[in-house]
Parts: sequence; C-alpha cells; structure tokens
Amino acid sequence: MFADLPVPAEDKILGIARQFRADPRANKMNLSVGVYADTHGETIILDTVKEAETRLLTRQTTKTYVGLAGDMDFNQAMKEIVFGAENADNDLIQGVQAPGGSGSLRLIAELIGRNRPNSRLWFSTPTWPNHEALVGVGELSINYYPYFDATHNAVDFEGMKAALQQLGPDDVVVLHGCCHNPTGVNLTQAQWDEVITIAQQTGFFPFVDLAYQGFGDDLDTDAYSTRKLAASVAEMAVAASCSKNFGIYRERVGCALVKAQTAEHAQVAFKQLQKIGRGLYSMPPDHGAAVVSIIWHDAELRQQWFAELSAITERILTLRQSLAQQLHAKLGHGRFDFLAEHRGMFSLTGLSSEQVNQLRDQHAIYMVGDGRMNIAGLQETRISELADAIAAVVG
Repeated sequence: MFADLPVPAEDKILGIARQFRADPRANKMNLSVGVYADTHGETIILDTVKEAETRLLTRQTTKTYVGLAGDMDFNQAMKEIVFGAENADNDLIQGVQAPGGSGSLRLIAELIGRNRPNSRLWFSTPTWPNHEALVGVGELSINYYPYFDATHNAVDFEGMKAALQQLGPDDVVVLHGCCHNPTGVNLTQAQWDEVITIAQQTGFFPFVDLAYQGFGDDLDTDAYSTRKLAASVAEMAVAASCSKNFGIYRERVGCALVKAQTAEHAQVAFKQLQKIGRGLYSMPPDHGAAVVSIIWHDAELRQQWFAELSAITERILTLRQSLAQQLHAKLGHGRFDFLAEHRGMFSLTGLSSEQVNQLRDQHAIYMVGDGRMNIAGLQETRISELADAIAAVVG
C-alpha cells in the first residue's frame, strides 16, 4: 500500500517554519507564517477569549456533538459580523460552521462543484498558495485574472476589470474581501463598486474569502465589499475565518455563508452544506465556535473584543509606517513607502528570491520566497534591525 507512495513536495510556507525552528541563531526573525505576534514576539490569547473559555468550562455539561451545522448561535454571530447587524434576520443568508476558513472554502467549493461541475474558477494573480488545493475540486477549471501591478505595488485595476468583463454566469470569481494575501494591496471602495457593477452586468458568481476581517482598517470597513455585494447581487458565497480577528488559530473556527435569491433556495443550500460536511469531516468542532458565540452575544465582552481587535489593527498599521519610514531613511529613497499604504498582515516586498535567501542566510530573517513579509510578526524593537538587513541586500 505505502511502498510506492511518492514523497509530496513540502508546503513552501510551512517548510520555512520548519527551517526557522531548526535555526540555532538567537537573533532569528520569523516573518513568514501568517500569525500575529505581540511586542514580545508571542502569539497571544485575547483577554476576551480567556474570559469566554472560563465561562464555557463553567457552564458546559456535555461533550456530545453539536450537529451538522455546528453551533447555531455562532452561525448567527458570524452572519452579523460579516454582513452587519441589519442582516441579522435576513433569511436569504444562511451559514454553516466549518473547521476554519479553509474548511469553509472547501465546503463552498464542493457545493459549487457538485451543483455546477462545468463552472470555471477564477483566482487573482497572485493569490494565497493554498487556494487552488482547497477550492479546485472535481472538474472545475482553474483560471486567473490580473490583480497585482508589481511595478507600482498597486492593483492592476484596468487589467482586472477587463478580465472580469469577459465572464458570465458559469464563472466563479474568488475575491479577497480585504487584506489581500499575499500582496497587501486592496481595492478602494470606489473600485469595489465598479467590480460589483461588473458582477451585476455579467452574472459571475462572487466567492469571497474573508480571512482577515478587522485586520485592515476596522471590522466594518473591511466588510465593505462583502456587504455591498450582498446588497447588489442575487447570489454569492463567503468563507469567513475567526483565526485572526479572535486569535484562535488552532481552534479552527470558520463559517461557510451563502446568500441566495430566495429564502427557499438559501435553506436548500444550508442543507446541502451540512450534507457535504457530513461526508468530509462528519461533525464540526465546538470549543472555538462556542467562545466566539459567548463573546459576540455578551454586550460587555463584545465591546472589549472590539477594543482588543482595534489595538491589534492600529499596531499593525504603526509597524507598517515605522518600517517604511526607516527604510526610506536608510536607503535615501521611497522604494518601500508603499508598505505604509498596504493593509493587513502581509505585503509583497518586491525582494527577489535571491535577496530573500540572503536575508535568511546572512541575517537570520525568514520570509516567503516570493518576497511576502508578515508585517504582523514584527516587533517594534527590531524594526531598525530589519530595515538595516533589507538595505544591505538591496544595495
């Protein structure tokens, strides 16, 4: 059975994490894997999460299954977080708890693939490396639309529009709702409005990956595209994650959300998502979703969570600005000024793979080979050190 199994290629990002752990240098810096670290370099547990976990352990009386759809209070919370309080009772929108944002992506992809196997998937160029593996199911063809203009470190909006205008009802467009991974470059609200108009005109199906809501500007601003789409198109899907904004990475908490043309259609999709989940992992986990539900449905905890999330977002923005300023000062030009304008955890720095290797070998600084940097993994006390190292490799 196993003698002839080929050795799979190592995941590029997780492989870097393995190399980092094995590096004995005391000054090593990990800016590769997408987790948030505080001023001490630790991935913290939010105070609200600790409090919710304490309450959960006190009141929980059973470890039985929560059901195929997961925690329904959690699903309601996610409906409000993603689509806004005004959609709390919108029966056109239904959600199913899933194991992380990744599980949500897979659930929705399976729903599309089983119902419309001739659909064409469209990803941005570039996109998260694991998108194709998670979403490319069955016979769905995989295609790419222009997104990033590396020369100007901005969105290639004209190229993106031209590609989307050629699509139709059989096309499923995967859109990063905010904090684009890996580029850090986002559409403006005016640009989102144009994309939504194209979706209305062509009938393509919007499939939003919302992994970083609240990590860009704030919870509501980061949801602008998703909420505007929901108000403008008949059907769409959203894969939402709680890993980042609640800081519960290892709990694998996500929600697969669909917006249908009628309440009846939404209910059928809701049932289909549960059936698909039954065949993939049987039942979703409970702990993390219950924590999110407790926080969201307690007014005091919710406000405290808003404050914690806001502090994280403001700190990431400050890290971006500080790094851009120091690089400008050390290099004497504005090549990296764009870092202050990008949003979310990541930015494509424009560093070559050779320069990334130099950073690793000569300075113990780890980034992804395409130059993606996790700004959220940076410590204030090491910004100058990082800027010196980048300046040294770019010359």
